[in-house]
Amino acid sequence: MDALLKEIAAIVGDAHVLTGEAVTARVVDWMTGAPCQAAAIVRPASTEDVAAVMRACHAARQPVVTHGGLTGLVHGAEASDDELVISLERMAAIETLDPVGATLTVQAGAPLQRVQEAAEAAGLQFALDLGARGSCTIGGNIATNAGGIRVIRYGMMRQQVLGLEAVLADGSVVSSMNHMLKNNAGYDLKQLFIGSEGTLGIVTRAVLRLQPPTPAVQTALVACPSFAALTGLLGHLGRSLGGSLAAFEAMWQSHYRLLTVESQRHAPPLTPDAPFYAIVESLGSDPDSHAAQFAQALETALEHELIGDAVLAHSDSQRQGLWAIREDIEGLIQGLSPLFTFDVSLPIAEMEGYVSNVEAAIHRDWPAGRVVTFGHLGDGNLHLSVGVGSQDPATRRAVEQHVYAPLAALGGSVSAEHGIGLEKRDYLALSRSREELALMRTLKQALDPHGLLNRHKVVAND
Repeated sequence: MDALLKEIAAIVGDAHVLTGEAVTARVVDWMTGAPCQAAAIVRPASTEDVAAVMRACHAARQPVVTHGGLTGLVHGAEASDDELVISLERMAAIETLDPVGATLTVQAGAPLQRVQEAAEAAGLQFALDLGARGSCTIGGNIATNAGGIRVIRYGMMRQQVLGLEAVLADGSVVSSMNHMLKNNAGYDLKQLFIGSEGTLGIVTRAVLRLQPPTPAVQTALVACPSFAALTGLLGHLGRSLGGSLAAFEAMWQSHYRLLTVESQRHAPPLTPDAPFYAIVESLGSDPDSHAAQFAQALETALEHELIGDAVLAHSDSQRQGLWAIREDIEGLIQGLSPLFTFDVSLPIAEMEGYVSNVEAAIHRDWPAGRVVTFGHLGDGNLHLSVGVGSQDPATRRAVEQHVYAPLAALGGSVSAEHGIGLEKRDYLALSRSREELALMRTLKQALDPHGLLNRHKVVAND
């Protein structure tokens, strides 16, 4: 290891090979705050640096784990004391912006919020948005195929990436920096790396697709009298607002009450007695016509009893106040600690029954247990937070069975947007067929035969 680290230091510089307390002073994820246990943290500054480091690691058969913004929730950034971490924190440059082609070329360590701001400064927008925007990085967004709050309008991260550059396990560089929306020249190689969680290659640069600006923003919090009304509202707004509906974030009463009445972290804009709530947001180009269209859609929903009450944001601060209830993960942690978090997807029509069954199972085994539910209803994604008073491994396993096992029969997924990492690897077969898993292992074996890249994560070949 000492010889390898000296070789790597010659590539990136002595100051960018961290060992000892400089390693353990860092955490591997924001939720647990667990210290990094890697043998060293290497901080390259370019694709060429990453390639040279990986050539050295490949020759030494040294496994590595890639670090981005460390906002993941499935232990995908954990590293053991015989692994090296490659941190992309020095690779945060926004390289070029093409306003005509509406593309932005960035290094993988660039934070999402900086990318959004760069696009906005050019009169465009980068459509991906999520609560961790200030910390998460583009490379991590690509590696996990991040979703967020605007998927129903713009799609997942996969839809925002036109091209990328990645370093393979042996140090080879695959530069597929395509700038065109249409390119059918053979296999679309970027898709191998989007959502692969760093197990097939290390994404170092990307060409991102930008969108026209939508300066007219309309946001409302609504209360719905039933799940049928909630889903009916989703369909109604989709028809009434056309392509302008950008977010439809549902909150079960359990979530809304916890973060308003119980915790008193947020003043409740609406009374907390409705079974379901939703933050709905529409993006348009003309403020006046868009506001009228949005107001009319809500008025019609009231007339048809799809919503029982609503509050409309009349300023950016009011809008942020509504979103703060939905995005207050710290409040969930404080209110349910110790807690388990889950990110699943399933057909919308099955959601009400699924959540009720999970709640019943949790309450049966832990009478004082709680299930708090919210999620991106429009794209079939729910987030469940479960607190049963313990976080020991046996309890975790039992809770996971209650949450994951029903998804197989419903055609659901154990991961909607957070990825697999270590936490969900044992449950991947609930969402993927035997043939799909075999093909995943074939890809892993072909691109990383020695199992050096984020080993043990997603599917392992060791």
